[in-house]
Amino acid sequence: MKIGLCGTMSVGKTTLVNALKELPEFKDYTFRTERSKYLMEQGIPLNTDSTLKGQIVFLAERSMELMQENIITDRTVIDVMAFARASKSMDHTERYDFEQVATLLIKEYDYIFYVSPEGVDMEDNGVRETDVEYRNLIDFIITNFLKSRSSLIKNYGILEGSTEERIKQLKFQLGL
Repeated sequence: MKIGLCGTMSVGKTTLVNALKELPEFKDYTFRTERSKYLMEQGIPLNTDSTLKGQIVFLAERSMELMQENIITDRTVIDVMAFARASKSMDHTERYDFEQVATLLIKEYDYIFYVSPEGVDMEDNGVRETDVEYRNLIDFIITNFLKSRSSLIKNYGILEGSTEERIKQLKFQLGL
């Protein structure tokens, strides 16, 4: 199965993926987490400065993940689309064309779980944007993408609460 977690920054997606790694139910899975720090060190602009080339790199990472079997990742193409939509460096045509290509990959996920920011404080990891308004904008864009492209999503779930509560919700929705 290909399982993707999506949601705005600093909501615990990476924490959740790292917790799932420890569970026997997922021993046959590959886990992928963000590489934003590495990409930033390579000169790829992130967050509000993201460019078309930068978003293509992020989309290529998500595409590589989708070539694997039994993977759980803390990002989906929907996340990448949201950051492209919010980019101040990309023009309207670039954002539109990018979304058209990225949308083609949504159907590749067996499950997409939206990780809610509700009750989760914003953390500064030295890489991500820490502007709460920007965080809310990305969340708004992601939730709109999930609604507008729901027909492309095979299975969809919402994860809320603590990491432990999210694990229980995810396992329940997967039938584990």
